[in-house]
Amino acid sequence: MNGGLRLACNPARLIEIKRQATTARSFGLEMHVLTPQEARDLWPLMDVSDVLGAAFLPSDGQANPSDIGRALAKGAKDNGVQIFENVEVKGIRVQKGRVCGVDTANGSIESEIVVNCAGQWSRNVGALAGVNVPLVSMQHQYLITEAIDGVTSDLPTLRDPDRLTYYKEEVGGLVMGGYEPNPIGWAEDGFPENFAFTLLDSNWDHFEQILSLALPRVPALENAGIKTLLNGPEALHPTGTILGESPEVDGFLSGRVCFRNCISGRRRAGTCGNGSRAANPLMTFGRSTSGDLENRIRISVGYENEPTRCTENTTPSRGQMKNTARATVSAVSNIRCGKSRPGLFWWKLGWEDRIGLPRPGSDFGDEYSFEAPNWLTHSAVEHQAAREAVALFDQSSFAKFLLRGPDSVKALDWICANRIDRPVGSVIYTQLLNKRGGIESDLTVTRIDDDAFYLVTGTGFIRTTFTGLTDTSRKI
Repeated sequence: MNGGLRLACNPARLIEIKRQATTARSFGLEMHVLTPQEARDLWPLMDVSDVLGAAFLPSDGQANPSDIGRALAKGAKDNGVQIFENVEVKGIRVQKGRVCGVDTANGSIESEIVVNCAGQWSRNVGALAGVNVPLVSMQHQYLITEAIDGVTSDLPTLRDPDRLTYYKEEVGGLVMGGYEPNPIGWAEDGFPENFAFTLLDSNWDHFEQILSLALPRVPALENAGIKTLLNGPEALHPTGTILGESPEVDGFLSGRVCFRNCISGRRRAGTCGNGSRAANPLMTFGRSTSGDLENRIRISVGYENEPTRCTENTTPSRGQMKNTARATVSAVSNIRCGKSRPGLFWWKLGWEDRIGLPRPGSDFGDEYSFEAPNWLTHSAVEHQAAREAVALFDQSSFAKFLLRGPDSVKALDWICANRIDRPVGSVIYTQLLNKRGGIESDLTVTRIDDDAFYLVTGTGFIRTTFTGLTDTSRKI
């Protein structure tokens, strides 16, 4: 438990770490905001000439993933779990929309729940069950140095997001890695046969951009001996974690934690892994009760599973490590486009979601800030027009459904929280409920005929809503 330091080298980052410290203390977690000199006292090897402040988490620490894996495996075995290594999964059996077993090279296993924790192979395993798991593999490099004077075993882990780098102690030397804004993909056409526990070739030319950012921060690296430059693939998804029950197959759960920051994967493992508030309800009830919407596989949409599209979305998001928490992932063009004029767009599940329209003769970009955004005055003009004159709203990104049939009223009255049996022309605001009475999506229902309804819900609820409607309709 050697602590963790996170540097702030611009005013926005300083505001960010101050807010993080406030949030941490509200949960009873000790976190301090330090001056540049106080940070250097904890990490004497770094240059702090451009540092404005730092956040220090004393309870942060380092752990060996292999040791953690072995310890968890031993604990599982001690409690009756059987672990079989080097067994190929040949297929996943599904009956009437629910998983019922796994076929392996050593035989079949009957099970009504299957959890897909196959890392970068999760896409392939999901495909065996007819489930989309949108992720791609990208190369990640870090170097390990020889021993460096001044590096002690209690040196805190150092994260320098404005320089895209991180550092930690390793047997008297340093591990240094980073996240390039132009990452290189891997295995885009499929994995090599029997690829496991294998590293990729080092790419010094590509790593040079990270090294050039690290040397001014830690001048001792310039004369340090380099043991090796490691290059290994990691699986990534544009929005982070893929967790939850799939919308295509009941009982098929995804337990894949994939992040732009390898440290985050282990940091979030306690929340997302077995024994956590997320995994136990998933295993027991088939649904998470944590309310962590952004981590649910059910919000993913079909185009994300196309390797080319997934790579296009993931590549820019991996380079967002330098952005503050205020930042949003920028739009990826030509995926799902509305009809709006050119303007400033955010990415919204593939849609180019416009947040501002410049006045004639002007232009602007989204400059990240915790203050009033630079596009606010342009947005205010549109807001005023909507209040005082007329406005046309582009709702292309919203999910729309037409539900029609003799039992449509009965189906909607069963699954919706509000009363749906109202006169034609009525617009009803309501929620779709799950079997426990919990809310699955928020929507408006317009009755356009005696047996026809037009439903509109949020972009992120398209798969959840479709699954709920089709399941209910089948039962009705």
